[in-house]
Amino acid sequence: MGRTDTEILWGYNTTLKSSTKETPFRLMFGSDAMIPIKISQGSIRTSYLDEDTNNQIREAELDTLDEMREESKIRHEAMQLMTQRKYNTRVKPRILQQGDLILRRLEDVRKPPGEGKLAANWEGAFQVIRVHGRSAYSLQTLEGDDLPNTWNTTSLRLYHI
Repeated sequence: MGRTDTEILWGYNTTLKSSTKETPFRLMFGSDAMIPIKISQGSIRTSYLDEDTNNQIREAELDTLDEMREESKIRHEAMQLMTQRKYNTRVKPRILQQGDLILRRLEDVRKPPGEGKLAANWEGAFQVIRVHGRSAYSLQTLEGDDLPNTWNTTSLRLYHI
């Protein structure tokens, strides 16, 4: 590792993370860290260091380390839950039933060559012939030919006549 790699790692490990409100270094070792440049250039923290006070503070930090980690875990889970709720407000469940007419998304591989970005994005109509759980469906053409494979709702859209 070069000098810049080490500096980048120290910068990452000593920066507060938004989900836990703690630094990774503090979560791991129970105390704050200083980046090497602050130690080499001197700072108030290193100039006025009192060993006895520092040892007492360190012992107190280590005593509360488990509680701090638990609080960070709770904050992180709350952030995940908030993100999940925000995402799910925009998600619209798409439930198809047997007999529904649908369109199937045309993947780039199946698009006709030479059409470019103006090519159709959907093909069909197809009919749902079997529901395989929450979001997998078997399809057939309107002429009655079964399509191979099952299709996920992310690739399907209701066909409105």
